[in-house]
Amino acid sequence: MVTADGAHDGGIAHGDLLIRFANAVLGNDGVELAAAREAIAEAMGGPALTDTAAVAALFNAIDRVADSTGIPLEDAKATATADFRAAIGVDRFAAAGEKGA
Repeated sequence: MVTADGAHDGGIAHGDLLIRFANAVLGNDGVELAAAREAIAEAMGGPALTDTAAVAALFNAIDRVADSTGIPLEDAKATATADFRAAIGVDRFAAAGEKGA
């Protein structure tokens, strides 16, 4: 989740809707994602929904660029992800380096 209890708005207009959308994007509930998209479109308009989705996609892209350029994984993240990285074989890739991908 983006926030611990999901009740914050970040002090910005429609922050609660944006947080709901971010949580839905990070989750796996298609019904909630559709509802979050609809809520943004209704409250802020279609162009705002497009911008919101683009920002979410950009964060995904930035992460992929960091991964592909070999930026090292932080120690805390390496520890927290060691089990599933090993399970899916990510550490076997040359780019994984010493700490893992």
